[in-house]
Amino acid sequence: MRPSQKLTQIPPYLFAELDKKIDAAKAQGRDIINLGIGDPDLPTPQPILEAMHEAIDDASTHNYPPYRGTLEYRTAASQWMKNRFGVDVNPETEVMSLIGSKEGIAHLIMAYVDPGDVVLVPSPGYPVYRNFTILCGGEPYTIPLRPENNFLPDYSKIPSDIAKRAKLLFLNYPNNPTGSLASPDFIAETIAFCKENEILLCHDYAYSEMTFDGYRAPSFLEAPGAKSVCIEMFSLSKMYNMTGWRVGFAVGNQSALDALGLIKNNCDSGVFKAIQKAAIAGLNRSDELLANLNTLYAKRRDIFVKGLNEMGWDFPPNKATFYLWVPVPSGYSDVEFVALLLDKCDIVVAPGTGYGEAGTGFFRVALTQNESRIEEAIRRLKAQGIQFTNTKQPTTTHA
Repeated sequence: MRPSQKLTQIPPYLFAELDKKIDAAKAQGRDIINLGIGDPDLPTPQPILEAMHEAIDDASTHNYPPYRGTLEYRTAASQWMKNRFGVDVNPETEVMSLIGSKEGIAHLIMAYVDPGDVVLVPSPGYPVYRNFTILCGGEPYTIPLRPENNFLPDYSKIPSDIAKRAKLLFLNYPNNPTGSLASPDFIAETIAFCKENEILLCHDYAYSEMTFDGYRAPSFLEAPGAKSVCIEMFSLSKMYNMTGWRVGFAVGNQSALDALGLIKNNCDSGVFKAIQKAAIAGLNRSDELLANLNTLYAKRRDIFVKGLNEMGWDFPPNKATFYLWVPVPSGYSDVEFVALLLDKCDIVVAPGTGYGEAGTGFFRVALTQNESRIEEAIRRLKAQGIQFTNTKQPTTTHA
């Protein structure tokens, strides 16, 4: 029996491949420092755990949840949007629970894309945007994010016929993998572009709350008229160290959420009600829970950035996400340099090309290890003589 030919167009999933390499290295007894996957190393905050324990003991949480999420959860998300961004969304019609934003993204593509339809996909970007478009028979059109444009798309370079055929535009700011930011002017430009071309904007807002140095990221829904063309998908995975809980929510355009909901009604049965109750505890105490978390990630960032710059990089500290998007020294492709770090330093980072062709020449560091392990990673890099250069390969002091 043969599976669909569409599967032949999908490359191996980057993080699954990284897991294989890590497992193989560990099987050899090597002490691997894994900076490759954006999975927080910290536990879920205690108030969320306490709410979950209480909810599990409540028998009313044990049956099927409402498909759009419990009204209590949607109301908490609506109130959080109001408190955080000043954005009003109706909890009954403009909020929907998600089994994590990854699920929401995939199901949104299924809801909108017919064979031959265009989806505007940033590169570098989250692989699901492109891969699920292919699985739905759509045509992903790559929008390169270049450092000279602060890793923002240049809409003027999208051919008008492509823009008119496009159904969806995916964006993600603060950005994974680059850590770049969206200004209010760029947000307004994006909304205007989507209105002009009748495109639904899906803003993947997984890193909305992971910000540093006084910066707070804006919502695209703050822009006038944004709700007519935009939905935002939030994940509690990175906000509250809940990657394994699989919970998030989508807000914004009602028609888009209705279309998404129709797919979800036929594909899943919603988020376990006890998890929704636990998520409410996080949303209701968000500022308190995030303050210490962001301070911790900022310290990790500072340690790694200082180490990079001592090895010849000129790398400015980013103001959001727990990722560093670092240029590869001359003489190596990103895949070769990542292999070098694993082979010589027992350090795992992600190659830029895993996020699309425009990621060539970069590697991504996920700050998902404690400060002592990050300091050890820097020591290993220095011990192997790793240096940034634009003219020759980095050297290693040990063969």
